[in-house]
Amino acid sequence: QVRLVESGGGLVQAGGSLSLSCAASGRTFSDSAMGWFRQATGKEREFVAAITWNGGSQYYTESVEGRFTISRNNAYNAVYLQMNSMKPEDTAVYYCAATRWPPPASGWLRNHEVYQYWGQGTQVTVSS
Repeated sequence: QVRLVESGGGLVQAGGSLSLSCAASGRTFSDSAMGWFRQATGKEREFVAAITWNGGSQYYTESVEGRFTISRNNAYNAVYLQMNSMKPEDTAVYYCAATRWPPPASGWLRNHEVYQYWGQGTQVTVSS
């Protein structure tokens, strides 16, 4: 069965850093786009970052641009999210996701509906 498992969440002070990892199994995702989403308590799930199948292009929501970096290593079937200069507003459960089919355009990677596989989530809390 296909599984995506996030790790690396925790508590960090504002201005600090965290690195999230997502390990996939049950399927090779080297031909899939992958992304990170987050959901804060009482709020809707939002797009954070995405990366194309070969890592050639990365996309971010404006609020994390310049602070977060998404990367992947297809040899290890993994995707990562490096988070720097963190803010309390970054507090949320973070989910990794993978597509099954290529999206018609890169802009679709911001839409959670294009992702078929999801991890269980990892909590990230940023204190003031």
